[in-house]
Amino acid sequence: MGNLEKDINSRFENNRVKALLNIIYTANWITSAQNEFFKPFGISPQQYNILRILKGAGEPLKVQTIKDRMLERSPNATRLMDKLCAKNLIERLPSENDRRVVKIVITKTGIELLKVIPKDLNKDLLKNLNEEEAELLSNLLDKMR
Repeated sequence: MGNLEKDINSRFENNRVKALLNIIYTANWITSAQNEFFKPFGISPQQYNILRILKGAGEPLKVQTIKDRMLERSPNATRLMDKLCAKNLIERLPSENDRRVVKIVITKTGIELLKVIPKDLNKDLLKNLNEEEAELLSNLLDKMR
C-alpha cells in the first residue's frame, strides 16, 4: 500500500480521475482497518459511532437525530441499533405521549464497552502524515465537498 498505480496495477487518464479513485480506494482501506480494529469488541465502526453519539449527547435521542449525526449515513441504522439492543449496549425508550416516537439511550454496559476501546483507534491510519499534511488533506477534502 502506498502507490495507487502499483497497488491496483493501473494508469489514469488524468490526476482528477486518479485522485477520485484514490479517495475511494483509501476509504475502503480505512473501512477494512476499522472493521478489524472493532472485531475483538464485537461491534462495527458504525455501531461504535452510534454509541459515541449517545454517550456524547448525555440524554436519550430520537433515532432520526442519531442518523443525522452519524459520520457514515447508514440506511440500515435501525438494524444497527437492533443489534446494539440485543447486546444490551443501548435501550429503546418508548414515548408516553406518542407511540410513534422512540428515543434511544446508551446503557451502563455500552458505556463500559466504550471505556475499554482505545481512544487512539485511528492513530495508525494517519501515521505517515505530519500535522501540516493532515491539515492540508482535511482542507482539500472539505474543499472537494
